[in-house]
Amino acid sequence: MARIAVGGFQHETNTFAPSKARFADFERGAGWPGLTAGPALFETVAGINLPVTGFVDAARAAGHDLVPLLWCAATPSAHVEQAAFERIAEALLQRLTEALPVDGVYLDLHGAMVTEHLEDGDGELLRRVRALVGPAVPVVASLDFHANVTAEMVAQVSALVAYRTYPHIDMDATGARAARLLDRLLTDDAAVHKAMRKLLFLIPLPWQCTLIEPMASIYRELEALEEGEVLSLSFAPGFPPADIAECGPSVMAYGRSQQAADQAAETLADMIGRREADFAGRVYSPDEAVRSAQDLVRQGTRPVVLADTQDNPGAGGSSDTVGLLDALVRLGAEGAVVAVLHDPEVAAAAHAVGQGGEITVRLGAKSGLPGHRPFDGTFRVERLGDGSFAATGPFYRGSRMRLGPMALLSVAGVRVIVASVKQQAADQAMFRHLGVEPAEQNILALKSSVHFRADFQPIAGTVLVVAAPGPNPIDHRLLPYRRLRSGVRLMPAEPTHR
Repeated sequence: MARIAVGGFQHETNTFAPSKARFADFERGAGWPGLTAGPALFETVAGINLPVTGFVDAARAAGHDLVPLLWCAATPSAHVEQAAFERIAEALLQRLTEALPVDGVYLDLHGAMVTEHLEDGDGELLRRVRALVGPAVPVVASLDFHANVTAEMVAQVSALVAYRTYPHIDMDATGARAARLLDRLLTDDAAVHKAMRKLLFLIPLPWQCTLIEPMASIYRELEALEEGEVLSLSFAPGFPPADIAECGPSVMAYGRSQQAADQAAETLADMIGRREADFAGRVYSPDEAVRSAQDLVRQGTRPVVLADTQDNPGAGGSSDTVGLLDALVRLGAEGAVVAVLHDPEVAAAAHAVGQGGEITVRLGAKSGLPGHRPFDGTFRVERLGDGSFAATGPFYRGSRMRLGPMALLSVAGVRVIVASVKQQAADQAMFRHLGVEPAEQNILALKSSVHFRADFQPIAGTVLVVAAPGPNPIDHRLLPYRRLRSGVRLMPAEPTHR
């Protein structure tokens, strides 16, 4: 039995997004639990689809003694404020200091955290952890699928283990894989060798989905390569809207020999590189998407899902742009529902007037994003909710949503789900909380890129990816990168960064 310190600090940073992550955002947590520390940690995350949960369950089953540090996550946004990073990092490191000596450390990280003062927040945190425990203690971290893995992160840990699904339905399974790998490091004296390969092109989020090609076959091949002397193999496609030098896809391999690690990393990286041109697909303008959806509905295909990818709060979007809503209303889309639009002011106004009342408001565009205007209209308040409900889909599985006052509004036959807390529309429970059955609608306009597919693809007649105005452009050539290293293609098979 080993004594293992367990903690986590997650943030996915879109350096082009309009608002930063404050300490209060980590305290609140929204879709995931808020900041929790000490003995309450394990109870708080129990039963939730999170890496730390999978790690705890697997490590306990192996008989290890676990020491809780702290765990927190905030909704993706722009940079983590320096004060927030330092406060949380200091608290985690203080608890680790008090727990010493330990035989091993596990951290549940994202791998794409950028702070006001650090390009590589995860790498800096790992550096500080390593400095505390020394070079001999095994340190393993799990990473999000979208991690922008850096050389510093690889250097500071014994191993990194990334998710293998997008939508991320394997978060707890990834934690369990990390536990098994750490157990092996603790019980086997043989050296583990590491290798990393960076790919030279950025992959748009909708085409990182593992339910479609080319990702589906790439991950099948990855699992086939993870055998024999190859102990662990990961592919992190990266998080493109992060203006840092090491942004982009990475392959990490761990083996019994350097040759095994190098060969596995090289084989997988070459395979991905040969598929570069396949990481693209049809993208619709708002009007094209609505007209196509209306045609499909008339032909009997429903519901049609419109993925409002450029305002995806799961990638740092504000979740309050109204370009797609405007197109739905203007083109007379019947049976359409937009979700989830973040506007606490309008939610409060709806609650003030009550169910069945009417409000004349300016909906959305409160984040101050340049060039975005609210949707002006008179809305009927169809239904109200307190925003507290259990998630039922595979992605948010086990999580308790706390979205604050919510309202179902209607205008010109189009309905809009409004929430007081920003959250990606990736669970059907968000609709049912307000009395809407998703499968019975003609059109579902979801502020999400891919995570919605876990719960909505089984009921969808078809899915269309829409480029409505938003802070997370699907075309990376529209982003003003300044720190990205030279030689990286901003779009697959397109010209280089510079």
